[in-house]
Amino acid sequence: MSKSIIITGFHAIQAQLESNPECFIKVFTLSKRCDKRLNTLTSELNNFSISVQQCAKIQLDKLSNHQTHQGVAAEILLPALPNQGELISYVSKLDNTGLILVLDSIQDPRNLGACLRSANAAGVDCVVINKDGSAPINALVHKTSAGALNQLKIFQVTNLSRTIKALQQQNIWVIGLDGSTNTSIYQIDLTTPSAIIIGAEGSGLRRLTKQSCDQLAKIPMQGKVESLNVSVATGVTLFEINRQRLL
Repeated sequence: MSKSIIITGFHAIQAQLESNPECFIKVFTLSKRCDKRLNTLTSELNNFSISVQQCAKIQLDKLSNHQTHQGVAAEILLPALPNQGELISYVSKLDNTGLILVLDSIQDPRNLGACLRSANAAGVDCVVINKDGSAPINALVHKTSAGALNQLKIFQVTNLSRTIKALQQQNIWVIGLDGSTNTSIYQIDLTTPSAIIIGAEGSGLRRLTKQSCDQLAKIPMQGKVESLNVSVATGVTLFEINRQRLL
């Protein structure tokens, strides 16, 4: 089922306009603001016949849940995310350098958005999130992803272990990131079609998810901290894959 969210700020709205203008329901602008940047955006919105409504700052503050909005906010429609069946159909058409990011129960929307941003920057083919236990795709995820949400193929599944098995049947090598293993990500071949699974903040991969992986690997740590932020770990891992594949 589709749902609507409020996004704020020029960058987020411009990115959405460039990728999917059909999703806009209405745009709200600060009635007292009149400058080149807003006029340019308003002109582009008018070209797509998107409704623009001027409103007072107190209304914009309320719409944006008192987040920074720069005098502009938009209500957009988020389509329902495709499921496991559509994921496998999509994966079956990938070439022999397929790269899939699987996020297992990432509950902080900022971390989820940052992971999506890293995924887009690293050029992953698609992202998989589990329906129960993960942060919903909301305005904060949208904002933190810095436009990446609009550029990614994202699938939502109900049973991650079952999805992993289905990916393995498509000859995808499934690697789980786990700090307790002895194998470093720098020691394994990441050039084959791969799915990288990143676990939740603090708890890491769930037991069944971990058991379903073909291989576990860790990011070796030099300092005294026990682990990296999940979005940082995602970026490090994805760009190590890029490094290996560019050699």
